Amino acid sequence: MDTYKVSTLFDVKKINIIEVEKKQPSGKQVLIKVDSCAICTLEQRVYNGVMKRYPFAGGHEAAGIVEAIGNQVKSVKPGDKVAVRLLNSCGECYYCRNGNENQCVVSFIAETHEGIGGPGGLSEYMMIDAENVYKMEPDVNLTYAALSEPLACCVHSVRKANIGLGDDVVVIGVGIMGAFHIQLAKLSGARVIACEVDNARLETAQKLGADIVINSSEMDAVAKIKELTEGRGADVVFCTVALSQIAESAVHMAGKIGKVIFYSSFHPDNPISISPNKIHSTEQIITGSVNPQRKDFLTATRLLSYHLIDVSMLISDIVPFAEIDRAFIEAVEPSSYRIIVKC
Repeated sequence: MDTYKVSTLFDVKKINIIEVEKKQPSGKQVLIKVDSCAICTLEQRVYNGVMKRYPFAGGHEAAGIVEAIGNQVKSVKPGDKVAVRLLNSCGECYYCRNGNENQCVVSFIAETHEGIGGPGGLSEYMMIDAENVYKMEPDVNLTYAALSEPLACCVHSVRKANIGLGDDVVVIGVGIMGAFHIQLAKLSGARVIACEVDNARLETAQKLGADIVINSSEMDAVAKIKELTEGRGADVVFCTVALSQIAESAVHMAGKIGKVIFYSSFHPDNPISISPNKIHSTEQIITGSVNPQRKDFLTATRLLSYHLIDVSMLISDIVPFAEIDRAFIEAVEPSSYRIIVKC
């Protein structure tokens, strides 16, 4: 019997490698040899015990090469480079059926590997339905392709902002998600202002295209944004930092008819003060952004395939599968961007 290895979290900071039977695909199934998988916040929370879902086969940012296909698969063939959509949706609930599958009421309940819960990208192989397999260009770097999913999340966020040519766009936070927002806003034709407290990350922001950088630990970022925009405030503000007080500052940075996107989830979820009369009189739009839709995932794979987004500075380390423990230790370090596991 052919088998393959799957990295599985069995308890807090306890990783086991288990063997799973390797089967051949049928129907619309695609067997993928995993090349690269990134460790995201979800996996970090399970690893640290913040989310206790054991046993858990983590890894939802993955890319690889098609090894075999079922007899009903038309979209890919053996040898194709692909990215995989692993955070799934049911397709049956109200939100899935009205085109908002990112709001699926039972989303992310995955069992990629038989008998083990979780998306399962941290493995040597995976069997995936063809609808969740996205073909990429032959010359794409699969290490970069693994970041299709987080890029897709940011594509969804930027679509909601509806950035106009010449808009003033503020991105608060230059983690990996903030870095993607900077590049996508530049592609949309905006002047981009990045706010951060870490000078090294502000340097990264400049390299990725930010026109102006502000160290918000050294100056009043809200006042500086107003100064840069002749007192108006920004047209769009993306808050990618998980702190409620920063979310409140984001609202103050936006001008009349400005849009504020709360991209990050907030922990702890403390309430903030917002003047309803100000929202009424300025017509500001305050909204959130969570998870990508299918079209966002497709856009992300095309942006990476066409080399329109640079992810090279956003990979802190590439770690072999045999050193998965080290990969998680590095991933939970606050200074890390993405740690990629070569499966």
